[in-house]
Amino acid sequence: MPDENDAPDPPDADLVARAQAGDLKAFDELVRRHSPRLYSLIYHMTSHREDTNDLLQDVFAKAYRSLERFRGHSQFYTWLYSIATTLTLKFLKKRNRRSRAMSLDDLDAGLERNEDFIALTTPRSPEKEVGLKELQKKLNEAMQTLSDDHRAVVVMYDIQGLPHAEISRIMGVSEGTIRSRLFYAHRQLQSQLDEFWKK
Repeated sequence: MPDENDAPDPPDADLVARAQAGDLKAFDELVRRHSPRLYSLIYHMTSHREDTNDLLQDVFAKAYRSLERFRGHSQFYTWLYSIATTLTLKFLKKRNRRSRAMSLDDLDAGLERNEDFIALTTPRSPEKEVGLKELQKKLNEAMQTLSDDHRAVVVMYDIQGLPHAEISRIMGVSEGTIRSRLFYAHRQLQSQLDEFWKK
């Protein structure tokens, strides 16, 4: 007799329909499924764990309240990302500007795809270990100099791996604007990291 645990996970659309019909367990499953990526998105924008936890709760509370208005014109996670991005940008505009270091551990996931980063860190020698720490510190500082909108785009594209079209829908701006923001942000980051790469 097949085990119920072997059944494939239902698609988001099924869970959304059930949640819209009042099934709280279906909404709980959507929360479980999408929390890790949303946490990462918000954390890379705020650089603060408590703020991230609070905002994540706000995102799902707003999503739950607005669920009946979700019509499936976009994927559910795109809709969630849009809510998360909007709430986080509003929060950042209200929050006093203060320097907060980004988590070095969380940045590793995005950096693992960077060829220069891989070349610098493989194999790990003591010299390269020092270089890695210096790079992470410098990247932290550089990311914090970006505007909130530019940092959001960099996080979604470079760290979360979302395509331009998806980011465009989430941010509510054209793909051209997304490309322009990425170009500007990458140039700003590159100019700040040039000194490191020339070492």
